Amino acid sequence: MTLVKLSASSLAVAALCATSAAARDQVQIAGSSTVLPYASIVAEAFGENFDFPTPVVESGGSSAGLKRFCEGVGENTIDIANASRQIKETELAACAENGVTDIIEVRVGYDGIVFASQQDGPAFAAFEPADIFNALAAKVLKDGALVDNSYTQWSEFNAELPAADIVAFIPGTKHGTREVFEEKVLLQGCEDAGALSAMLDAGMSEDDAERACMSVRVDGKSVDIDGDYTETLASIASNPNGIGVFGLAFYENNTDQLKVATMSGVVPTTESIAEGAYPVSRPLYFYVKKAHIGVIPGLKEFAEFFVIDDIAGPDGPLAEYGLVADPELEATQAIVADEQTISGSM
Repeated sequence: MTLVKLSASSLAVAALCATSAAARDQVQIAGSSTVLPYASIVAEAFGENFDFPTPVVESGGSSAGLKRFCEGVGENTIDIANASRQIKETELAACAENGVTDIIEVRVGYDGIVFASQQDGPAFAAFEPADIFNALAAKVLKDGALVDNSYTQWSEFNAELPAADIVAFIPGTKHGTREVFEEKVLLQGCEDAGALSAMLDAGMSEDDAERACMSVRVDGKSVDIDGDYTETLASIASNPNGIGVFGLAFYENNTDQLKVATMSGVVPTTESIAEGAYPVSRPLYFYVKKAHIGVIPGLKEFAEFFVIDDIAGPDGPLAEYGLVADPELEATQAIVADEQTISGSM
């Protein structure tokens, strides 16, 4: 008798095929709270226009969604993970270990990260990355020395900012928005404020210095929000001095409650993001489990529908909600149609 050792991928595909006759008939999606409203709009439209059930869309954050996505292949695992950042090499490795070896990356458009506050709150009108760093970093540069952050008001390090208590509500660590916030705001602010150079001059490695730059204070001035933007909005509503980190689309749909600040002198708008002028923007994605195509009814049709011009183009409903259309949308459409998997996921 000959024994054959099957790979994790082979076992997973075999399991999926064995249960395909009884597979669920509803596409299941989870992940980024930033992508959530866009995916929900598309799911509703898909249910209205196709003879497939409306997909189930859940939130939870990019990292949490990708973790679920990488749990394996089969009807008890999700089909699509939404993400406000690209999938990491470590996540690809976790996927592969569990048999998820063919992954289609779909870039749906762009979004900006904005800093907004109560309409009737302090006059937070203009920020630089260094302001956010000085307000929220664990260690800051004072009189040429790196010290624990003891700033209590914004005006202490920038006289043009209000003499208001520092309190900021930022995305928790499971959100893709947090990583963009750390890299494009805190790290840039650390460099602009001179703290990064001071860390390197003190003998820290570049990696250690960058991690230190992105470490936030834990004295209550910076508050992690693990839920979605509605939780951030509620936190600001109960704190007149609060600043919140939001996606542009969420802010634009809540301008009756929020006012937005410029970053580096640029007002966040779909136009300034599309032009590349606004410095804190990022692409948005969803990831499709190719092994589920042809098994979960409507999966490919949903992915294709999501990126058609009438949905994700500049005149579609996603743009109306705040998504900045991808100028390379046609290439994305081809990727989905041809089921092209990303390099490293084979």
